[in-house]
Amino acid sequence: MKRYTVYEGDAPLLAHPSIVRKLLARRGFTSPEGADEFLSPDYEKHTHSPFLMKGMEKAVERILKAIDRKEKIVVYGDYDADGIPGAVVLNDFFKRIKYPITIYIPHRSDEGYGLHSDAVAEFVKDKVSLLITVDCGTSDFEAVKKAQKSGIDVIITDHHLPQETLPPSYAILNPKQKDCKYPEKMLCGAGVVFKLMQALLSARDFALPKGIEKWSLDMVALATLSDSVPLVGENRVFAKYGLLVFQKSPRKGLKALFKKTKLFQTHISEDDIVFMITPRINAASRMGNPYDAFSLLSTESDEEANNLAELLHTMNDKRKGVAASIVREIHGRLNGDEEGKKVIVMGNPSWKPSLLGLAAMRISEDVEKTVFLWGRDDDVIRGSCRSDGYTDVVALMTSIKNSFVRFGGHRFAGGFTLSHDEVHTLEENLLKAHQNLPQLSENKSGYTADARLSLDDVNWGMHRLIEPLSPFGLENPKPVFLFENISVEKIKHFGKNGQLHLSLEFLNSQNSRVSAIGFFMKKEDFSFPIEERKNVDLVASLEKSMFRGFPELRLRIIDVLPSIAVS
Repeated sequence: MKRYTVYEGDAPLLAHPSIVRKLLARRGFTSPEGADEFLSPDYEKHTHSPFLMKGMEKAVERILKAIDRKEKIVVYGDYDADGIPGAVVLNDFFKRIKYPITIYIPHRSDEGYGLHSDAVAEFVKDKVSLLITVDCGTSDFEAVKKAQKSGIDVIITDHHLPQETLPPSYAILNPKQKDCKYPEKMLCGAGVVFKLMQALLSARDFALPKGIEKWSLDMVALATLSDSVPLVGENRVFAKYGLLVFQKSPRKGLKALFKKTKLFQTHISEDDIVFMITPRINAASRMGNPYDAFSLLSTESDEEANNLAELLHTMNDKRKGVAASIVREIHGRLNGDEEGKKVIVMGNPSWKPSLLGLAAMRISEDVEKTVFLWGRDDDVIRGSCRSDGYTDVVALMTSIKNSFVRFGGHRFAGGFTLSHDEVHTLEENLLKAHQNLPQLSENKSGYTADARLSLDDVNWGMHRLIEPLSPFGLENPKPVFLFENISVEKIKHFGKNGQLHLSLEFLNSQNSRVSAIGFFMKKEDFSFPIEERKNVDLVASLEKSMFRGFPELRLRIIDVLPSIAVS
């Protein structure tokens, strides 16, 4: 039977309440300086000079020259919730200086990830002379080479892991490239573009208000939270300040999306972005045209904003239904033979590749294994993979790189394109390669709670203590608490047909109700029968809900276990 242990560390030298010291220590902050910087990130003090990034001076010089010469500029952004907000950041800049540019977002199904030679050929016809990529380009050797040979200078802004050979571009802005001295290596794509905008504004006086770039931090926060980069260091600054901008953002598309999803703008949280905004931005590329998502985030028309918010909302509902059917099919195909395998590989020519990242994530979480899924678009086999938390999927794919037409991603998530011949041997090759692959030491699904709490601790005072640690995400997970030997007073399900989500109610020592919510959970999902008036051990996080506009403090269920009474 699975059991949770409780972290026993502390940082007694810190001048904070005990629970805060424990949470800080768990996250590696034991010195007063480190703890204070983490709890109170400062935009001016805790961000770095953009000119520390390799290639920045050259990139800025070239863009300013293009502006002076009135050259035709194209911004080529990836189609996801990093590349699209990143393209909006650059669009913000050029709009503020009143310089016309073209935004190009490739279609996920027709073109796939990265910079494509066919698009470059169109840019050559249009007499484009400067191309700026967003969240892509580092591995697109042939397309960049074609552009440069055709007289188009390419400035790559990206954050994906570079391969051994870099494209022959005019300049590359990627903190992960060799010899780059930029301190924050884990920026998302929009974060890199934001540094470029900072550099441009500091290099020339455009007669804009000081600090105007901060109004684009909503897009940087959207991308930072969506792309699951570590929420420490400069990323934490971007997420924290970006959420403040979100709560005040004048973007008409965001306001329309908030209204459609019943979110209250002044109380937007990282969970609202990740679970409500990001899926709708990504739905545009997965189910339709990704440019619609860019238009939503950049439009100045109320009518267009409302229409696009409705469109993306509808697309997301459709996306959820199709993805759920793929997950059900995969579960039906799992027959126990995969128990001894470290990697699961499945495919179906009828599966839509754009939805396989979602399906791979669900299956990986369910079976706790690394998962590769493939489908087919226009006779091209594409797929997505998700890690079990121990496996670096990019390193795994690199070790058998000849099996792929192209691939890329991060440690825990990636995408790939296969030839029809290689699809038959993919599982065999991955399993062999996995045997020799060093495993990551950090597993994202360990069974350790941050601290023990009682139901009496579920109060607004505790929430105020924990809230400064937010926003939560990768490398700063939402605190997890263990509530031991507590009696379930009431069990109910709610949502669609009254069966979609789980609600458990408990009483504290004052007989006040404490509710715990598990979205997309049923009481039958757990390893033992949950019954009213029976004691359980509850693993949960503390959260503030603004459902129907009223603040409510509740618990979010992570796990429910049979109670082991404390003697």
